[in-house]
Amino acid sequence: MWIRATMTYRSSFLIALFGNAAGSLLDFVAIYIMFRHVHVLGGFTLPEIALLYGSSSASLGLADLLLGNTDRIGVRIRDGSLDTMLVRPVPVLAQVAADRFALRRLGRVVQGLGVLGWAVSALDVDWTPGRVLLLPVMVLAGAAIFGAVMVAGAAFQFVAGDAAEVQNSFTYGGNTMLQYPPTVFGKELLRGVTFVVPLAFVNWLPALYVLGRPDPLGLPGWLAFVSPLVAGLVLVPASLAWRAGLRSYRSTGS
Repeated sequence: MWIRATMTYRSSFLIALFGNAAGSLLDFVAIYIMFRHVHVLGGFTLPEIALLYGSSSASLGLADLLLGNTDRIGVRIRDGSLDTMLVRPVPVLAQVAADRFALRRLGRVVQGLGVLGWAVSALDVDWTPGRVLLLPVMVLAGAAIFGAVMVAGAAFQFVAGDAAEVQNSFTYGGNTMLQYPPTVFGKELLRGVTFVVPLAFVNWLPALYVLGRPDPLGLPGWLAFVSPLVAGLVLVPASLAWRAGLRSYRSTGS
């Protein structure tokens, strides 16, 4: 329904799509301007950082397209409109995700894949079958990890009432962090985003394998291929937290 409503005004949709892509691309423009004054950042060249940027942006874009509206669950909890979703014969999470579905968010996916494609063409890498296969796996598994964080953040709002910005600090904030090489961050932060909130599996670990670079924490190279497994593991507690939050919901009482 929301897609049909959006496509009623195609010119408006195309402008919004372009605006979304251009707005997201400004992050990479800032990185490009930075490299007008330096040759490397944390030992990484511009095409190498473009690989990080493109993969992370595409992953977040996919997750945001499918589950980005989960951050609005706090509003529905406060005004009691979540009740209408509970009486429909459709999973509540699917309804929350589809509520005001914004197809314009494809812009972030398109520009992320565009930067990723440029990075692949500019990198001087021996493209073995394993490295080639790892690229789409990295993007899709990263989207699943970001999606799990969004669902967990939505579940937290059943307790906090409205904590959309807490959720965004891990999704959009995590995306900004992953656009830069892990070598510019402290090891305590690297351990946190590897073993606590496993955002490092979105693109850092797979990208290090693609680029043939060692992990700053000294982790084995085969961990680059476990991103799909990590995505599955984080989706389980996120879904359980969502179910627990939904069971605890008692409406507004009005």
